[in-house]
Amino acid sequence: MSQIPKSVCVYCGSRDGAAPEYAQAAEETGQMLATNGWRLVYGAGDVGLMGRVANAVQAAGGATFGVIPTHLMDWEVGKRDLNTFVVTETMHERKKVMFMNADAVVVMPGGAGSLDEFFEALTWRQLGLHEKPIILLNIDGFWDPLCDLLQHVVDNGFAGDNILSFVDVVEDVPALEAKLAASL
Repeated sequence: MSQIPKSVCVYCGSRDGAAPEYAQAAEETGQMLATNGWRLVYGAGDVGLMGRVANAVQAAGGATFGVIPTHLMDWEVGKRDLNTFVVTETMHERKKVMFMNADAVVVMPGGAGSLDEFFEALTWRQLGLHEKPIILLNIDGFWDPLCDLLQHVVDNGFAGDNILSFVDVVEDVPALEAKLAASL
């Protein structure tokens, strides 16, 4: 029986975003995951940063595990050529399946969906429901406002300082690789 490789859940945009550095980081992240033998767990889309990460993993010979709800099959262009392709009924199921099949969480630049996924993982960590690493890939300072917001929440008494320790912030893919290698 073969052992399931360590898996990294990547939350990221279904768009490329405004800066070409985001797309480059997505492709580098996919290649890095495959090179290390870590399976990509992601939203199963073939568009935006999601598609770039998955295509880079596949091009480098890595393993992919995608999860998409039925209502996003057309919008996010469900990528059916993955090693594992799971279709769920709801977004809640999608997030649960993705999270439960991962050993670590990486959050790349993205929009409301990526923020939703990040805050759910962070809240579950705060509640003691998991101890998985949560890493923000802060390409060109994209997540600086989010980091400021988390500090603001702590400063105003709505969370303890420990919430800040649940999130690691890295500035580039080599730093992400080092952080994952140390925690997987």
